[in-house]
Amino acid sequence: MVTENFEKSLLALSLPERLKQIETLFVGNNIVFSTSFGQEDQAITHAIASQKLNIEIFTLDTGRQFQESYELIDLTVKKLAFSLKTYFPNTSAVENLVETKGFNSFYTSVENRKECCYIRKIEPLNRALQKADVWITGLRAAQSDNRADMPMIEWDAQKNLYKINPIIDWSFETLENYLAEYKVPQNPLHKKGFISIGCAPCTRAIAAGEHPRAGRWWWENSQKECGLHA
Repeated sequence: MVTENFEKSLLALSLPERLKQIETLFVGNNIVFSTSFGQEDQAITHAIASQKLNIEIFTLDTGRQFQESYELIDLTVKKLAFSLKTYFPNTSAVENLVETKGFNSFYTSVENRKECCYIRKIEPLNRALQKADVWITGLRAAQSDNRADMPMIEWDAQKNLYKINPIIDWSFETLENYLAEYKVPQNPLHKKGFISIGCAPCTRAIAAGEHPRAGRWWWENSQKECGLHA
């Protein structure tokens, strides 16, 4: 269904035009977009909502997010007028984790941190994608080494769907310009040095010159990924 020429043709288009073309190509399929309400995702959310595209927007609520993030969610849904589906972690899995290892086990080892990420993020994501044919994400190549070589469109054999990264080629400057042009709501934490925002206990502000994801799981030396896009 997807050809190399189609992917190349998207590069010449604006973000709204890219998403419209994707909707047209996959008409009749279940297209979903996962948002964490970061800057990248806010741009895509705007492009989807402003055109009223037939793309479901969903988010994962880990239960450990910043208050500013929750406030941004409500503001964005109200301003852009779209329906948001929220997926939560399995209650019994969270209860068992806290009972056996405490509330902050993720600080003690990489294995424990990945276990928490799995329970709070990956398992809910798997549920969200069960009936999806196309999964749209806000990944950019410049965000991390793990994402540097990701294509705009790829077949995810494990999840049995197409994964599309419509702004994979964007620079941070391009992103900022889009958000400013359309006055898209942003998390106020971004102005306080929180560039990549995840769960509150796992995110810190970064200093000038640090990598954008240096504030995620800062106590680790491992790759700065939770497993959602491994």
